Amino acid sequence: MSNSSSITQFLLLAFADTRELQLLHFWLFLSIYLAALLGNGLIITTITCDHHLHTPMYFFLFSLSILDLGSISTIVPKSMANFLWGTRSISYTGCASQVFLFLFFISAEYFLLTVMSYDRYVAICKPLHYGTLLGSRACVHMAAAAWGAAFLNALLHTANTFSLPLCQGNAVDQFFCETPQILKLSCSHSYLREDGPSVLSVCLGFGCFVFIVVSYVQIFRAVLRIPSEQGRHKAFSTCLPHLAVVSLFVSTVVFAYLKPPSISSPSLDLVVSVLYSVVPPALNPFIYSLRNQQLKDAVWKLISGWVSEAKNCSSRIA
Repeated sequence: MSNSSSITQFLLLAFADTRELQLLHFWLFLSIYLAALLGNGLIITTITCDHHLHTPMYFFLFSLSILDLGSISTIVPKSMANFLWGTRSISYTGCASQVFLFLFFISAEYFLLTVMSYDRYVAICKPLHYGTLLGSRACVHMAAAAWGAAFLNALLHTANTFSLPLCQGNAVDQFFCETPQILKLSCSHSYLREDGPSVLSVCLGFGCFVFIVVSYVQIFRAVLRIPSEQGRHKAFSTCLPHLAVVSLFVSTVVFAYLKPPSISSPSLDLVVSVLYSVVPPALNPFIYSLRNQQLKDAVWKLISGWVSEAKNCSSRIA
């Protein structure tokens, strides 16, 4: 038996025991990580450089890409290092930092997706008031509120988790430090301290989910009243990427944390954790670019400019 004061490091779950499979997982995670860096980096750079994209919708998409980069960078590099060197350890401080940062980024992403649903609601249901309701100051305030609420949520959960006595060893049954897995190591019987922050987060998350659903009910009702097919297509094209990202995020997180214990297994938990923590940051840029012609054109223009500049530099050197 050990307590939290004597724990200096945690042991993370190893995907495989053989060296070949460890290297395979390393290359798989590296591919996903590079895809996330490239996709989100392109979106951030394009929105920054193209003044035509300096609108509320793209401002929130810019913030979402930053959060995606933050969330995947919190867990994947350490996992890749463990795969590459065949290790499992993470320091106590590193584990606490990973818990806080990951909770912060995914909480901020969820709150930001809620704000983005309001942006789409105003754009489609109240287009004449869009500039008034979503001015630059209002957008900054809403984004800051999402980030601030996420910071407080992450701080509450992290402080609660690591203040509990840990007496069930130091082996975390996950490939990164995850709050439910850390709580399994606790020997505390103070259920109020353990369940209180979780209940608060569930209530807040459910409130955001209801807001998103109500917003999209109003959006679809407004879109279906648009007389022209081209107008309906344009309205749907701006909403469907956001709805797809919300659906991917909510479904994977809910299944990861609220699935019945009867269907839980180490292999299933591992797959689900990868689906909600690693895959979305790599897929989100693709989802948003798939049906957004303005964003695709801006990205292509940016890449074409880089290629032309590279050719000019090569010709001058030659």
